[in-house]
Amino acid sequence: MKLALAQFNFTVGDIAGNAAKLLDAAQAAHAAGAALLLTPEMSICGYPAEDLVCRRDFTAACAAAVESLARQAPAELALIVGYPERTAAGVYNAAALLRGGRIEQVYRKHHLPNHSVFDEQRVFCRGDDACVFECAGIRFGINICGDIWEPGPATGAMEAGADWLLVLNASPYHLSKERDRIAVARARQIETRLPMVYANLVGGQDELVFDGASFVFDADGEVAVQCPAWREGLFYLELDADGCSGPRHELPGEEAAVYEALVLAVRDYVGKNGFRGVHLGLSGGIDSALTLAIAADAVGAERVHAVMMPSDYTAGISVEDSREIVERLGVRYAEIAIGPIVEAFTGQLAGEFAGLASDTTEENLQARARGTLLMALSNKFGTLVLTTGNKSEMGTGYATLYGDMAGGFAVLKDVAKTRVYRLANYRNSVSPVIPQRIIDRPPSAELRPDQTDQDSLPPYEVLDAILAAYVERDLPAREIVAQGHDAAVVKKVIRMVDLAEYKRRQSPPGPRITPRNFGKDRRYPITSKYRPEGELP
Repeated sequence: MKLALAQFNFTVGDIAGNAAKLLDAAQAAHAAGAALLLTPEMSICGYPAEDLVCRRDFTAACAAAVESLARQAPAELALIVGYPERTAAGVYNAAALLRGGRIEQVYRKHHLPNHSVFDEQRVFCRGDDACVFECAGIRFGINICGDIWEPGPATGAMEAGADWLLVLNASPYHLSKERDRIAVARARQIETRLPMVYANLVGGQDELVFDGASFVFDADGEVAVQCPAWREGLFYLELDADGCSGPRHELPGEEAAVYEALVLAVRDYVGKNGFRGVHLGLSGGIDSALTLAIAADAVGAERVHAVMMPSDYTAGISVEDSREIVERLGVRYAEIAIGPIVEAFTGQLAGEFAGLASDTTEENLQARARGTLLMALSNKFGTLVLTTGNKSEMGTGYATLYGDMAGGFAVLKDVAKTRVYRLANYRNSVSPVIPQRIIDRPPSAELRPDQTDQDSLPPYEVLDAILAAYVERDLPAREIVAQGHDAAVVKKVIRMVDLAEYKRRQSPPGPRITPRNFGKDRRYPITSKYRPEGELP
């Protein structure tokens, strides 16, 4: 038999648009001779819909869309769609089998993930029944995403007589996630001896980005089909009781995958939220240069407006390099000096600051002048301001609240500084858009004379290793020191991370590309007396 797999990009809440997309796919699949069409998790409403599924009007609209789709889809086609099903017992993360003009069966997700970025137990009830149906002489069982990450539901499908397992997924990307999925799928295949079709979502949704990369496991536990990452498509597979044939796409390497994740996240955040384009502040440094390249690749150079806002401390080469990168990328560009604005601020504050020495207050006024200008441009032109701070800066609070943190989407929020350099080199390997001098120069905020980042922070190779241990792996301070780090440096970094929580809580969302980001993943109290660095001498 021929099976169609819809690796699609759906929009949360666009129930009519998602249903129309599914109907088009059903008609195309039927015309191509497919007997079955498998779609991702929550394909009717998009994923994650979060507390929208608590609204009765929302779930009623989803139910109506499923019923309408059942009536309109080709009657001979078995179409499987995901949606939030409301019953008298509660709301379920469900998959409906549509065939013959009706909803033939419904499967309800068993294992509701409640960790990292997931909190499904907050809004969904747990199902416990298997769902098996026959199509073209083959018996198929259904699971939904988290079901295959634990034993049980796959075995239930096997015991109910399934020959194949169909898995609807909305599995968000992070580094190493593709390897994790394969390992989990192989564990279920060993458990059940069932071949498996794994259909995954693609697209950006707030902080999450979904990479697609759907695949098929044959009865021997080998990947028989590999769909591409980061690309929508309707892919056709030929199945029999044991085997499968279909496309075999090569998945990108690590830096290419991270770059694609960031590009897709920006494209969908801008597009799905209806912004006309983006504005960003260009400093002549590597973070803003990389952000600019990502933005141009995401939405097109004609929709990107870069603004250089020099101060008295801005080096001439920063302006030169900014002009060069915008010329290479072909984006719109403006220069707005902030000197007069900062002078006005300091003049108005002179009475209050009388007798006090200059400090970071005056530095932050420069960053806040830039943030105000960018937000004014955003308001006037209906654009999204992209912030350019990286994870190393967000982790330590090396950023100005209401200054360089002002904006709507933080592109590099989950990208450590050391990876920023790797991504810049990767992007230049595709085409040389970032001037080499930007990559080679010591990073600086340029808010005072001769300033470099290392005046305030450890070398980034050291800092990023400590942050990965403390933020992403929750290692105690003593274990981080045991890895070879200086105790005083570890103590300083941990203190900076903890004190900066109030800043991060007010920062814009940004795409998650590590197993633990600042935002949906890592949730720490702002007010806390616990000091984990206190265990160090």
